[in-house]
Amino acid sequence: MKRILSGLALAAWALASPAGAQTAVPKQIKIVVPFSAGASNDAIARAIASQLGDELKAVVIVENRAGAAGIIGSEYVAKSPKDGTTLLLTSSTFLTSAATQPQMPYDPVKSFAPVAMVGQGPLVVAVSGLAPYGDLKSLLDQARGKPDTLNYGTAGIGSLAHLATVMMDDAAKVSMTHVPYKGAANAASDLAGGQIDVMLANYSSLASLEQGGKIKLVATTAKDASPAFPKLPPASSVVPGFAIDIWVGVFAPAGTPQDLVDRYNKAINRISRTRQTTALLDMDGTVPESLTSAEFGERVSRDYAQWRDLARSHHITVE
Repeated sequence: MKRILSGLALAAWALASPAGAQTAVPKQIKIVVPFSAGASNDAIARAIASQLGDELKAVVIVENRAGAAGIIGSEYVAKSPKDGTTLLLTSSTFLTSAATQPQMPYDPVKSFAPVAMVGQGPLVVAVSGLAPYGDLKSLLDQARGKPDTLNYGTAGIGSLAHLATVMMDDAAKVSMTHVPYKGAANAASDLAGGQIDVMLANYSSLASLEQGGKIKLVATTAKDASPAFPKLPPASSVVPGFAIDIWVGVFAPAGTPQDLVDRYNKAINRISRTRQTTALLDMDGTVPESLTSAEFGERVSRDYAQWRDLARSHHITVE
């Protein structure tokens, strides 16, 4: 009888102990956006924050910490308390920045706990409305026949669009000349004016110019036909093996309790599919994607290895 009572007492102690308890959701949570207010990631973060607060019965605020291509805000989160009070909402540029920087204040894989992917979608391939190219094949045929004569614009050296275009060039076995700009808007303006020949970008960066007929969209970087762009063929139909989907996702500092990460994951997966959130995702042809935190972590590791290897092989660095 004493042994039975001792066993029951031990079981009761285990259930009441901290090891068996669920981590409490903080009363206040901060979502850090490592870019300026008003950008697409900022708008998505604010839509998620209001809904996440309702779901978790917490106060959720958004704080912008822009600078150094997202590194300043990301470093702040990496070094924040591991208690679920501070999250990072960022995009695939989180990895391309790390892949092209010779020195980083954090490891994009080891310093963070992936929480949830909000959504993913392709870039679009655009040419000037003045250009003779009616499709991606004719553009690449011209580039193949006259190496380095066609110019492509990006938001700068080491930007996601820069690496994506280099990847397309490699897969298509062509060589085009990179023209880096200070921001995608400046590159898009020159594309419309015919100063550059092609540009890979988020659709929202080109939407007004495309609707005004100043540029033409010829493909997406999706692996297969994209439901967001039903009239555009995937670049893979012309360049086998080339496909890129970029994502928006949420991270916590590494070491954040896994049960808390899982609770955030389930909430954000639901929120990403609400009308309030999808209305913002649709602007870039992004669709919600429900992954577990582990699945998102595997995707982050694969993507980072891909961008890092590409940057190294082409000696692309940002000083």
